[in-house]
Amino acid sequence: MLDRNVMLVLRTRQERTERRLRHKKEANPPPMEPPALLLNNNHLYIDLNMNFSENCKLEAAKAARKSSSNNNASNFGVDEKREHLYKILVIGELGAGKTSIIKRYVHQFFSQHYRATIGVDFALKVLNWDPHTIIRLQLWDIAGQERFGNMTRVYYKEAVGAFIVFDVTRSATLDAVVKWKQDLDSKVQLPDGSSIPCVLLANKCDQQMEGLVNSSTKMDEYCKEKNFSGWFETSAKENINIEEAAKFLVNKILQNDQVMRGNGSQDQPDGERFALNQSPTSSKKSCSC
Repeated sequence: MLDRNVMLVLRTRQERTERRLRHKKEANPPPMEPPALLLNNNHLYIDLNMNFSENCKLEAAKAARKSSSNNNASNFGVDEKREHLYKILVIGELGAGKTSIIKRYVHQFFSQHYRATIGVDFALKVLNWDPHTIIRLQLWDIAGQERFGNMTRVYYKEAVGAFIVFDVTRSATLDAVVKWKQDLDSKVQLPDGSSIPCVLLANKCDQQMEGLVNSSTKMDEYCKEKNFSGWFETSAKENINIEEAAKFLVNKILQNDQVMRGNGSQDQPDGERFALNQSPTSSKKSCSC
């Protein structure tokens, strides 16, 4: 009998609790999600039958369709810009200033406190080359010690041009240029077996120079002998000749691109017209220094 009375009391309490919760919920309904405010054809309207997220999705779809039709209409009869993506290697001995050159060229920034690059780093430079051409340069900043590793073949893959950088205040970095150039030529070449365009940068020219770089005539001969496309005295610190060197290299790449397009390679992406070769060839091009 006692158990039955206890159960009755518990049930009564439960019913009271449920009634209180119902009254509280009815007295304080949850806030409604605000109606969507949408701008369409410069007019603001509210759709009370849809929540905010649904309206956003719908309007986004409408905007996308409208944008697409407007673009198609505006582009009708107008030549589209041609875009190129070119992979450029920046190689040379440790401390030659490769990262500083890239930072100056891409970000117009210089610091004397860069840490040595480990492995490889990347940067992107977009050039509005002419009214009809956009060029995107993917700059690969390869660590100075990587010449002794096995990863350079992977890093060099699909490159279409290169800078080899040496430090004019340390003649030993110029001595190492030959090995960098040989390594480059053995691992990536044009389809006809010739070398990809490569520009030699005599960096830190704002400081006292050592060795061969003091003679422009000897440097011209050196470039021709080693099959460089050209050479420039540069300074990342003082922003000397970096833009000029880049334009020179891009011009060389575009010349090769036009030749290959004329030979029937126009349907291939830019990088794929250049081969990562397994066996080096002995073909050479004269330097235009």
